[in-house]
Parts: sequence; C-alpha cells; structure tokens
Amino acid sequence: MEHFEVRATLARRAPGNRQQAVVGVNASGNVEILVERTLSETETLVEVTTAITGYRALWQAVIEDFFSRCPTGGLRFAINDGGAKPDVVSLRLMQSAQQMGGGQ
Repeated sequence: MEHFEVRATLARRAPGNRQQAVVGVNASGNVEILVERTLSETETLVEVTTAITGYRALWQAVIEDFFSRCPTGGLRFAINDGGAKPDVVSLRLMQSAQQMGGGQ
C-alpha cells in the first residue's frame, strides 16, 4: 500500500460553491475521488492511496497536468485507487472538478 500527497499553490480559486462531491468507484481498473472545499483559495491538495506501488512519478505527472488544466484552489482531493490507468485518473479528476463547479 502506498500513500502520498501532491500539493500546489495556485493563482485561481475553484469556481462554484458546492462543498463536496464523489466520483468514480474504488473497483478494479477504476478510481474513487472525494473532493472537498476545505483549503484556502490558493491551496490545493491531492492525497493518493493505492495498492500499486512504484508509480509515484507517474501519479505526480498526471496530477500536475490536472492542476495546469483546471482551477482547483481551495479543493482537497482524496483518491482511492483500484488500479486505474493514468487516463482514467485524469478523467475522474476532471469529473470531480466539474462536480464542484470548476470543470472546463
């Protein structure tokens, strides 16, 4: 089991007023993401929990790409991975931002 965090300071707050959302499901080949509006307007945090070890650099790249595409200031993401591929992770992150009112 591997657990790590990716933090960033962003210039833009995530739009919307929704306080929390859940997308996906923690199942084989998928990923569940809980997103909450709990941080300051310029902070964002992604916490990853995965049973697949050794892919932290890939996770970091996918998450940083997501930060560059979507305003996520103020949001905290908790990821429970079920062996999802990077494209599925990216999709679920975008869906979670959309649910909070910040998707593009």
